[in-house]
Amino acid sequence: MKQFGNIYLIAATSVIGGALFGFDISSMSAIISTQPYKCQFNQQGNNVATGQCQGPDDVVQGGITAAMPGGSWLGALISGFLSDHLGRKTSIQIGAIIWIVGSIIITASQNIPMLIVGRIINGLSVGVCSAQVPVYISELSPPSMRGRLIGMQQWAITWGIAIMFFLCYGSSFINGAAAFRLPWGLQMIPAILLFFGLMVLPESPRWLAKHDRWEEAKDVLVLVHGKGDIRSQLVEREMAEIKEVVDFERANADVSYFELLKPNMINRTHIGIFTQIWSQLTGMNVMMYYIAYIFTMTGSGDDVLLPSGIQFIINVVMTVPALIFLDRWGRRPTMLIGAFFMCLWLCINAGLFAVYSRPALPHEFDTAAISMVIRGRPAQAVIASTYLFVASYAPTWGPCSWTYPAELYPQRVRGKAVALATSANWAFNFALAYFVPPAFASISWKTYILFAVFCFTMFWHTFFLFPETANKTLEEVAATFEHTGPGSIKHIGIPAWKTSNDRSIIRIERNLASSEEKIGIEHSAEPKA
Repeated sequence: MKQFGNIYLIAATSVIGGALFGFDISSMSAIISTQPYKCQFNQQGNNVATGQCQGPDDVVQGGITAAMPGGSWLGALISGFLSDHLGRKTSIQIGAIIWIVGSIIITASQNIPMLIVGRIINGLSVGVCSAQVPVYISELSPPSMRGRLIGMQQWAITWGIAIMFFLCYGSSFINGAAAFRLPWGLQMIPAILLFFGLMVLPESPRWLAKHDRWEEAKDVLVLVHGKGDIRSQLVEREMAEIKEVVDFERANADVSYFELLKPNMINRTHIGIFTQIWSQLTGMNVMMYYIAYIFTMTGSGDDVLLPSGIQFIINVVMTVPALIFLDRWGRRPTMLIGAFFMCLWLCINAGLFAVYSRPALPHEFDTAAISMVIRGRPAQAVIASTYLFVASYAPTWGPCSWTYPAELYPQRVRGKAVALATSANWAFNFALAYFVPPAFASISWKTYILFAVFCFTMFWHTFFLFPETANKTLEEVAATFEHTGPGSIKHIGIPAWKTSNDRSIIRIERNLASSEEKIGIEHSAEPKA
């Protein structure tokens, strides 16, 4: 079968796996406040005053929402084994099949346990795809475009959120269970496109080389990076680097997760894990899952879905600057600026709710998670700062949380290392999805303070320990963590604040580099024993 080597087509097809995550987020956020959903899963019975269905209580709804990230945690861990043994591309295709199965169960759900089982299965799929799509793209991308291409994963997530949200919004005008079963069924279509689309794309050249399929590896590099030119400088350089690294790693046994905890690996393992943890502790996914609750507090009433949808559009649009400029900006400045502004908007929201809100009256709302009421100009300010928070996350920690971990590790541990980092994302996603409704019910506006403290902490953690990885080959990034060079620190490598974004690699990609430039860049990428 003919394979296509256009790197944008490869990235655009594979990141459909990210869109699945987005579909799941808004398939909950847009539906949990609707009467058809509440009546189908009416755990609390009808409201004595209004006669309307009350749906699941806040704890059970937290469990329903958290079922997907719980399954994703397990899926992310499993994905490392699938990816190392079957290939990056095949593991993503397996994830697509799992998604279809889970979506069928969700669409047919008759009760809460059946819905939870379906969401756990969907979570397995999202865990596999979210861990291995960045690995697949990183191993196929030219260094100067890697951030942009992996960042497309986050853009696909935002598109998935927006598309599914407005599907749910349109379906909300349908009477009966079809209001939520229709969008839940339609979310199978992208998984089908993902499975068949990957059939005409190449496998990762680094995975092929690791399995002694050298001719295929070179063919892929020529197809994707050399545009058919077997004499391309970049192809020759990458093949030499891959061979050197594979030969060096052959002296070791097959990697296990325990190797990621060894002294020479623990620093980058902790950075990858915390990149994903911090992306959750910003509170962004809380905004996505429970935005209907937040806007109900501001008095948006029956029109809560429409102002909620605006933030999903902001999320899509504001991810675009990162796709264009992330490799030029670099990873460190992007994450630092994002952490600062998210902390600012969270503090503003906390202050507005603390000063201007009142506690919700008993039986005023169907769920205790809607614990505050704020009206007038302060309510408008809450909506505005919520939108600004989304606009701060979208071009910063959103794409960086997927781009950065996939760049940190040497080839032999990359599949399992990124799987472990992504599993941390889903573990905290699960905890927050379950924790936030009871948190709003018990500590109300202080929930915002909690996430603001997390953003403040992540700023300084990033400043002191997260090195720059932009515009470096994956082999050069691995060399950054070696502690044999001048000025390096044992088990840490080059101090993070001393690393920089060097864009000289672009000249090699365009076959414009002089012999001296190539020698200098190649020397910086030599693997250390």
